[in-house]
Amino acid sequence: MNKDRLGAFMDAVIAIVMTILVLELEKPSAPTLEAFLALKINFAAYALSFLWLAAMWTSLHNAWHIVDKISNRTMWLGMGLLFFSSLFPYATSLVSMYFTSRVVQGFYGIVVIATTVMMLLIYGSLAKDDTREATVKYMKKVRFSLLIDVGIKTVGTITGVLFWPPLVSVGILAAALFIMIARKKNTD
Repeated sequence: MNKDRLGAFMDAVIAIVMTILVLELEKPSAPTLEAFLALKINFAAYALSFLWLAAMWTSLHNAWHIVDKISNRTMWLGMGLLFFSSLFPYATSLVSMYFTSRVVQGFYGIVVIATTVMMLLIYGSLAKDDTREATVKYMKKVRFSLLIDVGIKTVGTITGVLFWPPLVSVGILAAALFIMIARKKNTD
């Protein structure tokens, strides 16, 4: 399959998911600063999900530029990634409504972890699809960063569910910041 076709499709779906995120934002009860400030959790949840999806998209964008071809395996892993990514608006709206719920934050953490695991699998598949040394080396570096990323998210999700639910979101933010720093190092 042509890598550009899958890349364009994934770009479109991720763009739609990001657009739905903003449409899910609750409207203020009045046109006042206080009413907007009362929605700070909603805006924080939106910003976190948008940031994470943007980091994921840029990572995929970089990968598509490196590989020459993709397999059916990579295409189906991409569909799995889009499946879990499509849950972001739903999970984000639940976090906005029930920020201190262990179940809701745990669900959000699972969605983010599952999406990240799909990214890990895609990078492994891309290294098999395009066995040039430079491609395999790049995919290995990114996969190593993603393993640390999954670890951070997993620790955040477990500690959040067990102790203080907002730690799930804190862990996801920490992982997003880590992966952006690691990506900068991988592209330098």
